[in-house]
Amino acid sequence: MLALFPEIRYRTKAMVTLQAETRTKENKPAYIRSAGRVPAVFYGPTEKATPITVLKSDFIRVWKEAGESTVVSLTTEEGKYDVLIYNVDLHPVTNDPHHIDFYAIEKGKKVEVTVPLVFEGVSPAIKELGGSLVKVVHEIDVRALPASLPHEIVVSVEVLVDFESQITLKDIKLPEGVEVIGAPEEVVALVSEARDDSEEEVAPAIDLSQIEVEKKGKQEEEEDTEAPKEE
Repeated sequence: MLALFPEIRYRTKAMVTLQAETRTKENKPAYIRSAGRVPAVFYGPTEKATPITVLKSDFIRVWKEAGESTVVSLTTEEGKYDVLIYNVDLHPVTNDPHHIDFYAIEKGKKVEVTVPLVFEGVSPAIKELGGSLVKVVHEIDVRALPASLPHEIVVSVEVLVDFESQITLKDIKLPEGVEVIGAPEEVVALVSEARDDSEEEVAPAIDLSQIEVEKKGKQEEEEDTEAPKEE
């Protein structure tokens, strides 16, 4: 039985601002990073690729707040641009931002982004039947105008009342103007029965000392029955 009307909400965030500086060829990446900044570039359908730098501490704050589905107002010397954090290369050892791609949004055009799912509530199938929540999907792809993009989608698991209940993509309710990308029947979450290990066969414990005694007794018996040697 499918859960037809799960309580699913969405959360949006106000646009955040990030200050950027133009990067020239003379500014080597190693020098930029040593100064506490991160090399970056922004580009888009109507914007040529422009090399910039951003303060690392500011970017980390904005990244945590906005994620990759919230529009960021990138302030440069040439003006302000509405961008999405498109790609972040991380240092393999320190895990610090090593390089950033910003995607400049074309006004009036829809964009496709990945939005995280946040699961909340208590499922009756878990509380009363002892099942385990299975999060099949942790994020979904959506298409919308930048101003309508949700920062995250809250999914209540309270509709999972038994082991037949499921939440699928088609069950997700989004704000007006936002559409989900993907197969409508794709499963987002369900509850599975808890595994019962009590019925598994347990191999009997082996008494090594007993085996040793039996082996020794058998050897002595063979020695007693062995034919005497001729002199």
